[in-house]
Amino acid sequence: MRILLLFLAAAAAHAQNAELVRVISKPIEQTVKLPGEFTPFDSVELRARVTGYVERVLVDRGAFVKRGQLLVELTAPEMKAQIAEAQARVKTAESQQAEAAARQAAAESTCDRLKTAAQTPGAIAANELVQAEKNVDAAKAAVAAIAESISAAKAAVASLLQLEAYLNVTAPFNGVVTDRLVSPGALAGPTAPLLKIDDNTRLRLVVAVPEANAGAIATGARVPFTVPAYPGEKFQGAIARNSHTVDPKTRTLAVELDVANPGLRLAPGMYPEVAWPVRRSQPALLVPTTSVVTTTERTFVIRDEAGKAEWVDVKKGVPQGDLIAVMGQLKPGDAIVKRGSDEIRPGAKLR
Repeated sequence: MRILLLFLAAAAAHAQNAELVRVISKPIEQTVKLPGEFTPFDSVELRARVTGYVERVLVDRGAFVKRGQLLVELTAPEMKAQIAEAQARVKTAESQQAEAAARQAAAESTCDRLKTAAQTPGAIAANELVQAEKNVDAAKAAVAAIAESISAAKAAVASLLQLEAYLNVTAPFNGVVTDRLVSPGALAGPTAPLLKIDDNTRLRLVVAVPEANAGAIATGARVPFTVPAYPGEKFQGAIARNSHTVDPKTRTLAVELDVANPGLRLAPGMYPEVAWPVRRSQPALLVPTTSVVTTTERTFVIRDEAGKAEWVDVKKGVPQGDLIAVMGQLKPGDAIVKRGSDEIRPGAKLR
């Protein structure tokens, strides 16, 4: 009996005191840091639609403009001469139309009188009535031809007036002038830009998302980001669109976020850092960070297997506060040592 008591006492002395916790399983979300780039929501280089000389430039770099606002005035003296000539052709045609209408009325009157006289047998020759009717038809045709020429002349005038309106260059949208490229006296035309205008009240944040993380793209989702210009401050943008095409060189998708920028604190060309969400399709196994033991040879947790310690090799995953995701031969509900140590050898009794 004494020997048995001594053996039990020795076994109890070798038993390890250990607090046990359960392995839990739950979906986790991870974020990866991705670089992005701001571009204007709308950007345009304004060019003159017609060739002319710059008369006035009404804005300069940094000026805020409204849609439809006059920005540049051009002049083209030869165009005014063309408009005057076209308007003169319209007046000439209208005068010719009045004369033709008078001839038509005279021909119709003569024809009517001959028709009345023809009711008396032998009063007039038959060919006189025929000739009078042909004169009426010819007069009507002349009036119609002149009417067509008037329409064409008026269309030419309208076209020239439209071209003249193009001499006034206006803003296509609300924005800010980011570059002025012309001065008064310069010859302007469709080939050379006059001004550059950007709409910076909204920005496009373009992010190259790796193919493996593309599953987290959900239109409308809000994604946080930071910019070096404002350390410690977080901003947000909404996922608006993506290219639906993987770049074969980088294996990334170009995704655009819409970012409101009413105070113009952000600017095109800035390179923000985006906290891109990554979601896993399968729940992860989570254990306390203190349960994971790392030695020079292996990384493991200590599982309670029928009251004895069992080392289970694992690989570390994403930290989740005081927990960490692990991958290995574990299952949800397994009891493991909360504070693992390589001093708890495999097979040791746990108490």
